[in-house]
Amino acid sequence: MQTAAALTMVRDDAFFLKAWLRHYGGLFGRENCYVVNHGRGDEVARLAEGCNIIGIPGDAHRNFDMKRWRMLNNFVMGLRCYYTHVIVGDVDELVVLDPEAGTDLKTWLEDQPNDRVLTPLGLEVIHRIDIEQEPITDTVLGPRRHVRHAPHYSKPCVVSAGTKIARGGHFTQYQKLHTPEHLYLLHLKFCDFETYAEAMNRRNAVTKDLGGSFKDAAIGRHWYAEERGEDRAVFEAFAELELQDGFAMGPLRKRMHRTWGARGNTGYWAFERAPTQRQYVLPERFVGLI
Repeated sequence: MQTAAALTMVRDDAFFLKAWLRHYGGLFGRENCYVVNHGRGDEVARLAEGCNIIGIPGDAHRNFDMKRWRMLNNFVMGLRCYYTHVIVGDVDELVVLDPEAGTDLKTWLEDQPNDRVLTPLGLEVIHRIDIEQEPITDTVLGPRRHVRHAPHYSKPCVVSAGTKIARGGHFTQYQKLHTPEHLYLLHLKFCDFETYAEAMNRRNAVTKDLGGSFKDAAIGRHWYAEERGEDRAVFEAFAELELQDGFAMGPLRKRMHRTWGARGNTGYWAFERAPTQRQYVLPERFVGLI
């Protein structure tokens, strides 16, 4: 059995795909990276050369996210036949190991038990446009050092057990909660103002072609132009988040465990995802990690 594979689905998002490929390709080798190329885009195929590229049609259709996660869910279960751990998520979500652990993610995973689902603590990398002027080139962390707590992105995304993953990857039917101390999921959607605006323009175009509402299409409401808001105001608001001293994440993980339980009668398990209006500065040891 190979140690780990990474799986994502992407359409056009070259900025995030480059970061995804640098991260997982560097850790696991591109031969252990699986990229679903939605729409069979030439740029995605070129950037992901050396990975396992799975081309699928890009026609606009309803129930997009339900179909997407049904497919990813089945891919994960199939890959588990050949890999001990499978990391699955959107292309702008990267699982990282705090360098304080003293090793890299692949080596760390080699020592983790199988038959588990691991839930990294979700942190959203935010672009403080008032104080972070340096553009992102080869690495994200360095030009960007601020994060906000994002419980919505504390996803059960490192899978080594037979389970079912819910739409969006937010829940599984695995009944235990494992939140390793040094494991994080970094969400990059807001890591760069210009990139955000360009990505939202593309997503708004997709939903315009679909027609109907976000409920009809089963896509997040943020994909719709009428739900988008004003981009600069979104980023200016990051300065208003309460800045915390230090980088103590233990209490956030304890809160997840305190509220863990069955999600109604759905068969899925979850914790309360109450947002906190807090931001942190990543310690120096994270610079250059992604």
